[in-house]
Amino acid sequence: MARLFGTDGVRGRANDDITAELAVELSVGAAHVLGTLGAFGGTRPRAIVARDTRPSGHFLAAAVSAGLASAGVDVLDAEVPPTPGLAYLVQSTGADLGVMISASHNPAPDNGIKFFARGGTKSPDEVEDAIEARLGEQWERPQGTDVGTITRYEGAIEEYVTHLVGTLDRSLEGLTVVVDCANGAAAISGPEAPRRAGATVHVIGDCSDGGLINDGVGSTHLEPRRPRCANTAPTSAWPSTATPTAASPSMRRGRSSTATRSWRSWPWTSRSAASSTRTPWSSPS
Repeated sequence: MARLFGTDGVRGRANDDITAELAVELSVGAAHVLGTLGAFGGTRPRAIVARDTRPSGHFLAAAVSAGLASAGVDVLDAEVPPTPGLAYLVQSTGADLGVMISASHNPAPDNGIKFFARGGTKSPDEVEDAIEARLGEQWERPQGTDVGTITRYEGAIEEYVTHLVGTLDRSLEGLTVVVDCANGAAAISGPEAPRRAGATVHVIGDCSDGGLINDGVGSTHLEPRRPRCANTAPTSAWPSTATPTAASPSMRRGRSSTATRSWRSWPWTSRSAASSTRTPWSSPS
């Protein structure tokens, strides 16, 4: 039987391969595995759940949140930050777990579920295998006040944008930037961070209609940026996946932008933000 988890979480056609039932079971399995490994530190665990703009993200995020809460995990619903934003929020809040509902550069009918460990790092293969192994098992369900709560995470995107701008040690005034948001989760933070830092920003694909995600825009469709770049002579242009997570070529300077880089790693930045500390994982016994 093929491994359920791929190179970047569980992906497939939403409501076919990736169902609400599977989302609940994966979330319950994650809570049990991380609890067994001691990743929750003996305290009531907290998780942050986020999604991109795909229509299916609504019911999948709700299912993930329900599964976690049923297993005794308190959930913060961060709504629609990009994947690096979720990683940052998991790190900055000290959350025990993060879950991103996204299929990155895949078309709108697809979706996926990605788990992040404490510190904002992706869960290692052995943890994913342990989660998969526990799907469908019988378990003792918490009752009363032992079940988790689900709360909206107010200001999540604003916190991430503030973090991005705060990693710069100089203004971006004088720079012209073309940002392709792929009609995905970067539609707000992608343009707002360089704009707030002083850059002149030209935006492509900032529609929040998830049915149009990656439709002719994003990291796999460079064509819309070429005339815009020619007309605006940008200092840099950033193609995005829906969240953005996939490596994609920069239109200028011959550099490539990688999946989980934050803005601090770009050439005009020199001051690094505080690095995250990865929680050591042990193989499940």
